[in-house]
Order: sequence, then C-alpha cells, then structure tokens
Amino acid sequence: MPEKEVIQRARRDAQEGKAPSTQAGEFVREEFEHVREGKHGARSPQQAIAIGLSKARRAGVKLPPPKQSQTSRKTRRQAARDLSAGRSSKTKNKSIKRSRAVSNALRRESRSSASHSAISRQAKRSARKRGSTGRRKAAAKAARNRQRRHYSRGQ
Repeated sequence: MPEKEVIQRARRDAQEGKAPSTQAGEFVREEFEHVREGKHGARSPQQAIAIGLSKARRAGVKLPPPKQSQTSRKTRRQAARDLSAGRSSKTKNKSIKRSRAVSNALRRESRSSASHSAISRQAKRSARKRGSTGRRKAAAKAARNRQRRHYSRGQ
C-alpha cells in the first residue's frame, strides 16, 4: 500500500497537468526508498520500477499498458488488470498467504538494485533505447522547464 503523502504528491502532479508517467514516478521513487531502507529488496532496478508502476496504476494513475513491441503479452495484460483495479472503487480481499509469500520472496532479494549506480545504469540504458532524436527532445524540454522554474522563482 503506497504511503498517503506519495498519493497526495501524485494527485498534485495530476492537478498541475503533468504526464501520467510523472505521476507514476512518485510511486517508483517510493519503491526505491523502500529497497534502500531495507523494507524489501529487488532483483534488479527494473523490478523495483515495475512494482512502482503497478502500485501507481492501482492507485488510479491513468498510465496505459506498455506498447506491444516493448514488452511481453503477460506484462501488458497485468498492466491492464492493474489499470482496471485502479478504476474500480471496490476492494477485493487480499490473499494473506500470497501476500506474505511475495513479501518474504522480496525480502530475500538484493538491496544493491536501488543503489545510485544501479539506477544511473538503468536510466542510461533506457535513454539509449530512445535514440538520439528522443534524447535531444527530452534534454531540450528539461532545459525549458528548468528555465521556466528558475524564471518563476525570481518573481
């Protein structure tokens, strides 16, 4: 279950008109913090990200399932299930045995998957996948946003 302040930050992002991926980023950040704190581990940074995105979808962030070319059919179907769970207000009873089994399995995993170097490697890898044009556009947008933030602070 995500912490209240994480959900509030994501809602604030939504109200400010930020992209669903930005809203989901709050949940991913929380997941990395959990791994660092030692609450549980993750086999890889990708697994921590996947857990965060799943929590975001279940919390109501309108993050669509990944594109067909990027992931397996199983992942897309799970993402669609998470999305519909986030849309419906009724809560299903959680299986205590399954929940405990998942928690125990994650506890046995490594904590190094949330290290600064591991996250940096993951970010660089996903940036390489985007191609030079995508990277350039993202960098230009980030520069514009920085400039806008800097300008708004001065007033």
